[in-house]
Amino acid sequence: MKTFNYNTANNYFFIGIAGSGMSAIAQYLADSGKNISGSDRLFSPTEKSETQIQLENKNINCFPQDCSGIINNIDVVVVSTAIEPTVPEYKLALEMGIPIIMRSDLLAEISFTKNTIAISGTSGKSTVTAMTYHILNYLGLSPSLMTGAGLISIQETGEIGNSVYGNGNLLVIEVDESDGSIIKYKPQTGVILNIEKDHKELSELDKLFKIFKNNTSDKIIINRNNERCISFSQNIKNDFGLSDDCGFYGKDFTQNNFEINFKINDIEFILNQPGKHNMENALAAVAACSLNGVSIKDAAKALKSYKGIYRRHQIIGKTNGITIIDDYAHNPAKIAASIKACQLNTGKLYVWFQPHGYTPTRFLRNEFVKEISDALRRDDEIWMSEIYYAGGSAVKDISSEDLINDIKKTGKNAFFINNRNDFINNISSKLKKGDIILLAGARDPSLAKFAKNVFSEIKNKGAME
Repeated sequence: MKTFNYNTANNYFFIGIAGSGMSAIAQYLADSGKNISGSDRLFSPTEKSETQIQLENKNINCFPQDCSGIINNIDVVVVSTAIEPTVPEYKLALEMGIPIIMRSDLLAEISFTKNTIAISGTSGKSTVTAMTYHILNYLGLSPSLMTGAGLISIQETGEIGNSVYGNGNLLVIEVDESDGSIIKYKPQTGVILNIEKDHKELSELDKLFKIFKNNTSDKIIINRNNERCISFSQNIKNDFGLSDDCGFYGKDFTQNNFEINFKINDIEFILNQPGKHNMENALAAVAACSLNGVSIKDAAKALKSYKGIYRRHQIIGKTNGITIIDDYAHNPAKIAASIKACQLNTGKLYVWFQPHGYTPTRFLRNEFVKEISDALRRDDEIWMSEIYYAGGSAVKDISSEDLINDIKKTGKNAFFINNRNDFINNISSKLKKGDIILLAGARDPSLAKFAKNVFSEIKNKGAME
């Protein structure tokens, strides 16, 4: 059987290449000169998806997930935790003696070749990774990037937007705690944004983040507003928070519509992103960049042009006085932060949320109910459709309706709607100018299209009161 060697491997095959983490690495390797191919269950030889076209534009050969792409000259097959050994392509690769490597192991191998800034935490990783990359790139440092969400500024060029192969020595990545792979990385600069119950119990998360901290070779940066993070601090001058007892502190936060203003160490920042959590995200990015040679003033200049990332509080549009926002929020803390960011405007908020996965929804049921109930104002509404099921052997012993019934008991306006396409019809008679519709959920590839459909429906309804 062949053995995998990153320095000599040239021909890579990705099973599930359309996934955000997989496509990022695939594009990075393709841009570096490697021969890349891959398959995905969403690919079709006749009706190509946008992702398939974007990958093929990078000279990546795309196949349906039918084993047709597994050929003898492949040096290594790359899989994620979503690809089980029972998948026919996985089994075929084993039979052919082709090495199989986990996505996280490959990302770790790549990170060893650069001066790496690794962003970790249970919430905000993609945003901070994007902000950090944007600052470094704006200042001409030509950094590399691999992340889970596309930067809108890159997507505007027609790319997926989650990967850049730069000429500089800096690499910015986000690292995942949900599958435990965070312990595989040994970055020069490590950032811990927060530690909240998500996928794993807090005690297990503490252990993973401790290993990550110990693996970071140069500078560890932690959020002093998160109580569980504080114990990981190695040098308070590297940390960030909302008080001046740390190296990077934010203050004087204000929000006007969807623009926020604040100061970091008395330097004024303007960011075209809503919510106080985005000031904290900016603090983390500025700290990471500053500890790699960037001045705070230069970081402030750079972030003025930051456009955000795909499906992270992304404003789909405003029509008939109603603002429609699409967000990837899917754990309790993210949902609460997204709700609060919308409430800094004056209108009523209508939240539609589709949980994903029966196991994580069951695991976080109490946290979902508490965070959502606490975040909603008296007149706001939360609507949920049924849990998104991506396949596998999950036990379907919980429903979104269970969460809705729990939220109702707290006195908040909560509604279950099995068919999400009926959502707008159910709220349209109540909508008024200035109201906001927040659509939230993850994993389901049709969510972006759903958001656009909601916008179209509101537009077609005509002027609101």
